[in-house]
Amino acid sequence: MASPGDRKADVETPSLCVDRAPFEANIRHIAAITRDAAKGWRPHSAGHKSPDIANLQIREGAIGITCAKVSEAEVFASAGVHEILLAYPPVGDSRIRRIANLCRNANLIVACDHYVQAAALSAECVRQGVTCRALVDINIGMDRTGVRPGRDARELARAIDQLPGLSLAGIMGYEGHVIPIKDADEKRRQTDAALGILTQTRDIFWKNGLCCDIVSAAGTSSLHQALGCGSLTEVQAGGAIFGDPFYTTMPDISGLKPALTVLTTVISRPAFDRAVLDAGRSAISSELHTPIVKDWSDASLVMQNAEHLVLKLGPSSRELRIGDPVELIVGYSGFTTILHDEYLCFRDDRLETIWPILARGKLL
Repeated sequence: MASPGDRKADVETPSLCVDRAPFEANIRHIAAITRDAAKGWRPHSAGHKSPDIANLQIREGAIGITCAKVSEAEVFASAGVHEILLAYPPVGDSRIRRIANLCRNANLIVACDHYVQAAALSAECVRQGVTCRALVDINIGMDRTGVRPGRDARELARAIDQLPGLSLAGIMGYEGHVIPIKDADEKRRQTDAALGILTQTRDIFWKNGLCCDIVSAAGTSSLHQALGCGSLTEVQAGGAIFGDPFYTTMPDISGLKPALTVLTTVISRPAFDRAVLDAGRSAISSELHTPIVKDWSDASLVMQNAEHLVLKLGPSSRELRIGDPVELIVGYSGFTTILHDEYLCFRDDRLETIWPILARGKLL
């Protein structure tokens, strides 16, 4: 077991590691640019699932967090994170009971895109004697959840506004459909169009006397552009904190440095140009973005199995020997974090602290 004070080279592998210097710099950067744009920062917790990280974000200026699942919100609320947006439809008797129960001790906001969801939540909130804030989830182009903008959004808002136990607070949307766009100009155009739908919806709400204090959107992939959208009151960008290469290779993303790695060990050198590491799919995900070999620019991943990762080595990385440590920069944190129980947090080469990933596996 690792303990604070241990050297990185002495840690058992594979281990999920946070480099605290760039990690903290990323958090300060996002907090600063959102503050300068007069927006609130309500980062999504999907990429980290750690109350320690959420509380650190709040200390640096975040107004709260965003969660997908009720069980995640329960974990964060029990750890002292009380300002929580549940950006997921409230469906199912058990979930709705737990949402209402959370409203006793947390400032919960729930996104709805249908009257059936809102009515069921209203009834349970009345039964428990609590009030839950609600956002109307608007489809702004991703075609996942979200009510159609215009009349349907207005009518759902009117219904929520009349339901006891609920308090209409505004709207949210997610422009995730722009993520795959590589052309910078096209991405900007589509992002503007998506966020423009939220602006139009806000104006419709205001015209009809409906509360729209909150206009929430913006993942990391479109954060910088979204900060220029006048109607947004808050942004949900969460993945930025680890400086994932998945994001930093996108157009218009700057100011972030990679901070999350998986520390591995060379377990085999079967050929002069090949090394095998103890970090298969059970330890690091290659989905969405391939891990990057830190400090060995001429080494690259060529195969990954359940418990093995094979590197192709160039002239410099052929110096690697069995037993040598190798760090892999996590390409996309969200799919690797869920494979581990804890973060080993290093300051330079020394283990400073350990953060348990308490919301891992919370699916309900």
